[in-house]
Amino acid sequence: MEILPIHSEIVVYLKKHNLTSRFNKQLRFLKNNVRHPSLEVELLEPKHLHFFSFRIDKKYRAIFIFRNRETIEIIDVNNHYR
Repeated sequence: MEILPIHSEIVVYLKKHNLTSRFNKQLRFLKNNVRHPSLEVELLEPKHLHFFSFRIDKKYRAIFIFRNRETIEIIDVNNHYR
């Protein structure tokens, strides 16, 4: 699985919230196995838009889309409970 480069604003957000190492760990799981249990990948509503999320930790999630069968683009990282 290929993961497109992360937008600079997301990188800044990860650094600001001390999530860089956890995010990178989860990204490795995502790259090797989208169904890895620690990711808890979810298809978000509305389902027809095909936005997915994976868990970074208990508080933060990353939103992503499949550009094609082998390419993922991370489009956001946010506090899951806001």
